Amino acid sequence: MHDHSTMVMDEITLAAAFLVGLFGSTHCAGMCGGIVSALTIGLPETVRGRVMRMLPFVLLYNIGRVGSYAVAGLLVAGIGSLVVDMVDIKALRFYVALFAGGFMIILGLYIAGWWQGLLKIENLGGHVWKHIEPVGRKFLPIKNYHGALIAGVIWGWIPCGMVYTALVWTLTASSSTQGALLMVSFGLGTVPAMLFMGLAAGKLVGTLQKPLVRHIAGVTVIAFGIYSLWRVL
Repeated sequence: MHDHSTMVMDEITLAAAFLVGLFGSTHCAGMCGGIVSALTIGLPETVRGRVMRMLPFVLLYNIGRVGSYAVAGLLVAGIGSLVVDMVDIKALRFYVALFAGGFMIILGLYIAGWWQGLLKIENLGGHVWKHIEPVGRKFLPIKNYHGALIAGVIWGWIPCGMVYTALVWTLTASSSTQGALLMVSFGLGTVPAMLFMGLAAGKLVGTLQKPLVRHIAGVTVIAFGIYSLWRVL
């Protein structure tokens, strides 16, 4: 069982994951804008351009996407906990936490546009995506709510440096359930930007892409990374 201090720390971690997703969505605005457009442009003419009719589809895209993040977090955190328990080395969890904090700093640099090292990791993920993408294509154009949900689930596996960073973070989770919750919190943080993009709120997307906004978001995520390292050290 968790003691009170651990429960408070878990809540802080989930809140931090949400904020990382929220600020990191400045990066999503650039990378996922085309995906959102591709998903929504095939909707029936009676739906496109009408916010209230499009909203259920856009919500279902995001429910499916965040659901995939949760599954990934469950798996990664579960494997991480299993490895730590098997080798029974407390130092291993320390180094994993150190690695996760450093990775978050790299993500902040990436979001701010100051260093693009995460692109190399995204390129590696592209090899997996080559096998998943043809499956997603079968559900285009989106014709119903079911198709929107499935398309969102598949979208959740698109190679993304920001998602990979969050998954590395789940390695520090105390259980697979906490890993899933961390990814859900992160995913929910990205939802506002994804909703606005899906509903064609172009002005907001343009604002998210402004250098000053990206720099502020990047610095904020770097601050979370430094805080994580400080907690570990």
